[in-house]
Amino acid sequence: MKEVIIDIRDIKRNFKLGNEEVKVLKGVNLQIERGDYVALMGPSGSGKSTLMNILGCLDTPTSGQFVLNGKDVSKLNDDELAEIRNKEIGFVFQTFNLLPRTTALDNVALPMVYAGRTKSERDLRAKEVLEQVGLGDRTDHHPNQLSGGQRQRVAVARALVNRPAIILADEPTGNLDTKTSLEIMALFDEIHANGNTVILVTHEEDIAEHAHRIIRLRDGVIESDQRMK
Repeated sequence: MKEVIIDIRDIKRNFKLGNEEVKVLKGVNLQIERGDYVALMGPSGSGKSTLMNILGCLDTPTSGQFVLNGKDVSKLNDDELAEIRNKEIGFVFQTFNLLPRTTALDNVALPMVYAGRTKSERDLRAKEVLEQVGLGDRTDHHPNQLSGGQRQRVAVARALVNRPAIILADEPTGNLDTKTSLEIMALFDEIHANGNTVILVTHEEDIAEHAHRIIRLRDGVIESDQRMK
């Protein structure tokens, strides 16, 4: 029996819109094991982004329980959530979210600043993960000197730098052409093979096919949960 790293029970998330309350997640139950490779899919408005934000400790549920790596995070305050995010989760976004005036090395090292690591520790580890994603020769380049695919590799390296248990990727190939998308997905396959739990949010079937399990949401509930491999 594999260890359950994410355990979500009856998660609901409502948002206020004027005088109305919109129910976005309507009682989601989900378990993800350590080392799983999951794609979250669903049409616009299905609740997948809201679920992703809760999984990433960027948002808290209206009700229900969320246990991450043995810790109940549904009750934590903002500071505690920030600490969990920095230690346990590496984020990769569609828009890369890199600092434009900062080198690839310093972009990658950024999460370690918040973790209180020394400059020499940060530089050493950032170089190591840039090598891992195939950009060891681009440490001093700024984002505008890199292609879209290289920028996303920098973002992936930044996600890996604190050795998080979970990599959360939100439409990681959304801004990339087909060839580059395949290269980035090969990188995710490699990261998963190295032992990380990977959760992708995507609306593209061919991207989702890289995952070993596809969870589809519709109207705020899980419609299907299928293990592929």
